[in-house]
Amino acid sequence: MPLGLFAEEPLSNNSRLMVPDGTSVHLQLTQTVSSSHAKPGDPLDFVVEKNVNVGDFTILRKGSHVHGSVVGVKGRRLLGIGGNITIGLDSVELITGETVGISGRKVIKGSSHTWRMLTSMAVTGLFYMPAAPVFLLTRGGQSTILKGTEVTAHFDCDASLRSVGLLAADQTAEGINDMMEYLPARITDREGHEGDMVNLVFVAQPDELQSAFARAGWVKTDRWNPIMAWHLARHGTHNAKLPMARFYMFGRVQDHAYSLPDPGAIVSRRHHIRIWKTGYTSAGIPIWAGAATFDDAISWLKRGRIINHTIDPHVDTERDFVGADLGNTFPLQHQYLQSDNPVYEAQTVSGQTYHSDSRILMLDLHQNETAVAALPEATSSVKLVRLAQPVSEATLQSNLK
Repeated sequence: MPLGLFAEEPLSNNSRLMVPDGTSVHLQLTQTVSSSHAKPGDPLDFVVEKNVNVGDFTILRKGSHVHGSVVGVKGRRLLGIGGNITIGLDSVELITGETVGISGRKVIKGSSHTWRMLTSMAVTGLFYMPAAPVFLLTRGGQSTILKGTEVTAHFDCDASLRSVGLLAADQTAEGINDMMEYLPARITDREGHEGDMVNLVFVAQPDELQSAFARAGWVKTDRWNPIMAWHLARHGTHNAKLPMARFYMFGRVQDHAYSLPDPGAIVSRRHHIRIWKTGYTSAGIPIWAGAATFDDAISWLKRGRIINHTIDPHVDTERDFVGADLGNTFPLQHQYLQSDNPVYEAQTVSGQTYHSDSRILMLDLHQNETAVAALPEATSSVKLVRLAQPVSEATLQSNLK
């Protein structure tokens, strides 16, 4: 972590600094909140993700804590309607000790079971119509706002601050070090239960990220929607785009999900990775974070889930495999990063133990236009790439130049 983010001594003059209306404050929620137990007025704590600079001054340091509250709660209701919860912010204390008003709200709705209710009524009605109305009593899911959920607040109006006590703004561009400060060690399910570790970081434009996986033969998996159902019905156990479970980082579901199945056992054995875009950049290039594991079998009825994949517990092998496989297409810059919250042994959401050396592999996929033009054409074919022996760091080094 770089030192000296701020001037050692505050600047001192008697002028006033105008903070424009709408100035943004980027925050993360520090606890998980559920509509099953939250009440309006419950206090909440947020942490500032990035310095708030106005002109040449920093008025609010990253890492500062901001207080908010639960604004409204609705429990899950009949007719399959899910609950919802609203959180908000009112004010923030700046470096000078002055308190100014800020506004920011986020509403999270619980899952709706309305379509499930209507389907159940229709099917039941085919056999015994008088029983169909009982499904009107179906309730939706609870609403949960996860720890790490990002909220953007704004100053309510123009504010005039004393410049005495303000610090000189750090002009260093945000990058990997800043991102690592707020990168969660593990991803979670919808209820906030921690699972797979975050073990990969990418520096890439969106098209570069997608092209890198496509060139290596990975496929983008289906989302949970009617199209997915059509693919599953059409291809059955040969469906290479079988969707992944929805997991969360920064309070939101994965932005991308890629799979590299075993052609001999597409549903049960596959390399896979979920990727989220962070709010940070490196030299102007977006930074992404991913969690990769290898599904090696299917298990049944575990922790309330009908179907589960078991994973190779040596998750570092999969981390290095992803790097080596992408590196087979073209040379990549890479570096191992150490998390501030190391994960040496943990469990998946379904309860399977895995272990790691806790390092995160960073891959720089950003290429100039000439290099990109020279790369092979992307391929959508699925190939068997699972190695008989684990990918060693020596193999990784040879593929990542």
